[in-house]
Amino acid sequence: MGRSRRTIPEELLLLALDPTTGTTAQPQSLDLGLAGAQLVELALAGRIAPDGDRIAVVMPRPTGDPTLDSALELLRRRGSPVRAVHWIGGPRLGLRQTYLSHLERCGMVHAVEGQMCGVLPTTRYQATDTAISREIRSRLDSAIRTGVPPDPRTAALAALAHAVGLGKHLYPGNEGRSSRSRLRDLIRHDPMGGLVAHAVMDVQNGAAAQPRRSAAGVPAQPRGSMARAAAH
Repeated sequence: MGRSRRTIPEELLLLALDPTTGTTAQPQSLDLGLAGAQLVELALAGRIAPDGDRIAVVMPRPTGDPTLDSALELLRRRGSPVRAVHWIGGPRLGLRQTYLSHLERCGMVHAVEGQMCGVLPTTRYQATDTAISREIRSRLDSAIRTGVPPDPRTAALAALAHAVGLGKHLYPGNEGRSSRSRLRDLIRHDPMGGLVAHAVMDVQNGAAAQPRRSAAGVPAQPRGSMARAAAH
């Protein structure tokens, strides 16, 4: 997996980064979204595939991205497909900071040290190249504005942005209502992105213990069907 292309977790984090405050919008749900974004990226890399409402490893070969490969190895060790909601709802301590530190090493953000109330140390992150964030945002805006089905990466990014609640951050106020609605509708354009986005929302709603429908709104397929198809 080449590093010339940004991963979906990286792009989701850049979308959530407030250029004024240097903080991330929706931090708690963003942590869930980053775990889900890793699943989508691994699926696009051909390493995993949806198996009903579960995730199955279909190719355990590393991608070359250390953070993604750590997630892939954890999935492989499970030995059997894992429900997306259980994976996303599991402990992900430090995942957001891991990606912020990675973006800093790549030169896409820089850390600004400060203090809260003059005592507690704080760290904010400012984008060093706003053109990157503008390019990511323009892809979403184009998909929303034109109604043309987006590519799978953009569709998955839109689904995750909606799932973690970034709609009001990206398209605030009454004037952004229609854009937020269309952002939500983009969830249907990528099956894996839709599955993961629904799982993120289920975890937030405390519905992880309940079986859920597929991303298309129909009962989930029997286990093994989609994973077998992906393996051929």
